[in-house]
Amino acid sequence: MTTTHAMPPALSAATLLGGPGVLPTLPRGLMDWIPLVRQGLPSASVDALVRTTRITQAELAHALAIPERTLARRKREGALSPEESAKLVRFARVVERAETVFEDAGAALSWLQDTNAALGGVTPMSLLDTEMGADSVMDTLGRIEHGVFT
Repeated sequence: MTTTHAMPPALSAATLLGGPGVLPTLPRGLMDWIPLVRQGLPSASVDALVRTTRITQAELAHALAIPERTLARRKREGALSPEESAKLVRFARVVERAETVFEDAGAALSWLQDTNAALGGVTPMSLLDTEMGADSVMDTLGRIEHGVFT
């Protein structure tokens, strides 16, 4: 069986964050993320996400409301704080969801970076620094997936 997806369906949040080569354990479900976030993700997760999504580290730092200097310091230290890890996982989960809805990584990333009337005329990416903003983006993706555009 062949597929025409631009990216394999296995591009999960865990894969976006570096997969087994970076993460100490591979999360299989939502509850598996909790201990990883609490201990702090390896800083290599940032590099993996930047590489996979092709956004810049500056764009990622802005989207997560984490100063670039802090990300650079975390790279030297080797791990993110639990709060920074939670933001990074939230970002990866939204990217994963967008790729699932649009069935194309390029289309998903374009959608995340384009202004959206359903989200008050801002970009979905600009809302990912807060849990409520990320929830709004996920809700909008669900509406798109189910053909509800109001």
